[in-house]
Amino acid sequence: MQNYSIGRRSATAGLAMTALTAATRPGFAQAKLPTLSIVINNSPWFDGFKSVVDRYEKETGNKVELDVNPFGGSLEKQRSSVRSAKGQYDILIMNSSWFTEMYFGGFCEAITDVDPGFKLDPGIYTCDDTCFFDPASKTMTAQGKLFSMPINPNIPLLYYRGDLYKQRGLTVPKTFDQLLANAKALHKPPQIYGIAQRGARGVAAVSYDFYPYLFGFGGGLFRDQKAGDYTVLLGNDKGHAAMEYYMRLFREAGHPKAAAFDQAEVLQAVATGKAAHAIAVIAAWPQVDDPSKSAVVDKMELAPPPSLPGLPTSPALGHWLAGISKNVPDDHKRAAVAFFRWFQTADAQIFYTRAGGVPVHKAALEHPMGQERKFRWMKPMAEALPYAINPFRFPESPEVVAILELGINRVVAGETTAAVGIDTMTDQIVKLMTEKGYRTGRG
Repeated sequence: MQNYSIGRRSATAGLAMTALTAATRPGFAQAKLPTLSIVINNSPWFDGFKSVVDRYEKETGNKVELDVNPFGGSLEKQRSSVRSAKGQYDILIMNSSWFTEMYFGGFCEAITDVDPGFKLDPGIYTCDDTCFFDPASKTMTAQGKLFSMPINPNIPLLYYRGDLYKQRGLTVPKTFDQLLANAKALHKPPQIYGIAQRGARGVAAVSYDFYPYLFGFGGGLFRDQKAGDYTVLLGNDKGHAAMEYYMRLFREAGHPKAAAFDQAEVLQAVATGKAAHAIAVIAAWPQVDDPSKSAVVDKMELAPPPSLPGLPTSPALGHWLAGISKNVPDDHKRAAVAFFRWFQTADAQIFYTRAGGVPVHKAALEHPMGQERKFRWMKPMAEALPYAINPFRFPESPEVVAILELGINRVVAGETTAAVGIDTMTDQIVKLMTEKGYRTGRG
């Protein structure tokens, strides 16, 4: 994805707005630490993270090197580094689709093993307790060790053209039927499409955008991962209904090139005024409301994703966790913990938010700045986050994602029907989970 950078002047202004020096923040003045190496993906929220890293360097005098890569490239670099005799990266910025691989593979060092005195700030969102892991039981539980620091509690929200809603007297949709009706009402191709949907396949592309529909229909991928029950539910009536709806939305109010749309194309359609709706990650918000990048500044609004009547909004966690690589020197591990200790403070999190990041601290998400027009995303984010679902809790999740990516892309591209596509993916996932030794079957 293209790198949308924040200019030095903007970053400096943000620093001046909330600046605190190491001298005024006792506890962060410390002995010189080795340069910290972080591997990270290039995404819409990267600029906010880079700004907070810049501030960390200014406050503490410690140095940080960021190795920035495309989404898939970051994963491959992490896989290569953790399997080497000596790791290239101290901190791994791990997505929800692959962090389990790092946990189960023994590639991460528990933060509390590096520093037994470290405690997670009580205001930090634990993202469905996925920052904890018990190596003995192979489960993610708050009773396990702290294995990572939440970096971004990323979830998708409904983006919609508030100005067009006012013109047409439309009501913010809470149900899928309402979303379809509103999208059709604003669908005037080629000037504007009712909704932009992701259909391209990637590391975690179209599958991630499909989850709010699958979960919002009351469906799911597996019956109960926490209990070790991997019965595949994708092919049941709810899964079929979600896929049929996704395609109906595409046919009746979507962009004709949806099969080739990845996140960048969806966001471009929104930012150029070519799409009246999109369900996209909150991390993309800064570029949509930035005058230098968007033609719809102050026109877009946000809301929790719709669902069936009587069911709650059900966005999927697409969050990011920062883990410490096990195969790096001990002094580098301690440098990583020092960064985490600083990053989790309310002050750092509030700055992170103002710089374009998505905070992991309640003090930031509930800050009065949420009343400012610029931060109108914070209220719907706070409403939806408690209902966010973590799709995967096992290390082979990338293999399941690969099945979903290809299968859903084929449906969107018209290479197969929604019904056949869902059934084919279900059979393939059951086969995979059986081969991996999980308790599974069709549900």
